[in-house]
Amino acid sequence: MRALPLAVLHMTSRPPVPPRSSEGLRLGFLYAALFSVIGVQMPFWPLWLKDRGMQPVEIGILLGAIYWAKVVTNPLIAQFVDSRGHRRMVMIALASASMLLYALYPFAYSFPALLCLGVLAGSLLAGLMPLTETITMTLTTQGRLDYGRTRLWGSLSFIALSALAGQAVDHWAASGILWLILLGVAATVVTVVRAPDPPLISRSGPKLPFRALFRNRRYLLFLGTAAITQASHCVYYGFATLYWQSQGLDGGTIGLLWSIGVVAEIALFAFSGRIVQKVGADKLVLFGAVTGIVRWAALAFITSPLGLAPFQTLHAATFGATHLGAMHTIARDVDPRLQVRAQALYSSVAMGLIPGIALLAAGPAYQAFGGLAFLGAMVLSILASLCGYAFVRSPR
Repeated sequence: MRALPLAVLHMTSRPPVPPRSSEGLRLGFLYAALFSVIGVQMPFWPLWLKDRGMQPVEIGILLGAIYWAKVVTNPLIAQFVDSRGHRRMVMIALASASMLLYALYPFAYSFPALLCLGVLAGSLLAGLMPLTETITMTLTTQGRLDYGRTRLWGSLSFIALSALAGQAVDHWAASGILWLILLGVAATVVTVVRAPDPPLISRSGPKLPFRALFRNRRYLLFLGTAAITQASHCVYYGFATLYWQSQGLDGGTIGLLWSIGVVAEIALFAFSGRIVQKVGADKLVLFGAVTGIVRWAALAFITSPLGLAPFQTLHAATFGATHLGAMHTIARDVDPRLQVRAQALYSSVAMGLIPGIALLAAGPAYQAFGGLAFLGAMVLSILASLCGYAFVRSPR
């Protein structure tokens, strides 16, 4: 793990440039806090749940519950903010309530208790992300900051905390995972208080109903592509750590493998402005889907760290390019009066409903087939690629 900072320093000819404005700096801190939670929870939460006595099928349900909760809460939060404003007040309330709920986890041992906490705490914390993304894209479209260079500080935080969590697992067992998550949630409460809150994008003209999004064929094709691509990650998110551990990899090595993918993602975000201009947001979404075919096929059969490392860099495409393309697609293709709700729908469906359903299948698939469950992820990437091709070809 000591070599990790060198990997970050040498990924480009110079270190990533921090956000220059006060707004960018404050958003950078908020992303860092949010992703400090994700950097621990995504790779290592399955180990904590296993330490609580949960089986793979139960772990899949518990992980999926966090995704499903977004389907209800994110649109409701977005509808409230879109109609009434008070964005910062809502964000502070979400962060504070999620911290109180996460503080109850040390007392939860049964499946029903863990499920209830997962739904409540996960949905409230997840509600912060689309609101943060909307703020960042608003300031980006106004030319006040660069989305990719602001968002990459979240990725750097993910690397640091996943590496730290890997060491914690090696030295203090799975119990240390929850305390790292609690520290991250506390940092989120602090940083969200100082987050910028620019006025919502102009809403000239009559208010548009939510259903207007469902009449936009291009948006629906984009949403389908992004959702299936994100769902293809569910075997990886839910069971890669458990699978690699069963193949003899230690916590530090597993943390490093997760970090490699995010280092590649950082390189993408560091040059995101130029990449989006040159390639186009829609083609980035398609590229993420197609790359998943290669990545998941490789992970089904390769278990050595050296063999896995190059395929982990493809996370920059399967997640990074998909998400970067998504943010710019929403900012450029969706009516400003619908953008908060479009962000929430993307978060609910592409980061919630469809991955949640995929996680229901991922648990039994991993229990039955082990690493070959990644072949199911490859099939999803094929479907996403077909949908993405239709999206790229659709008229604006």
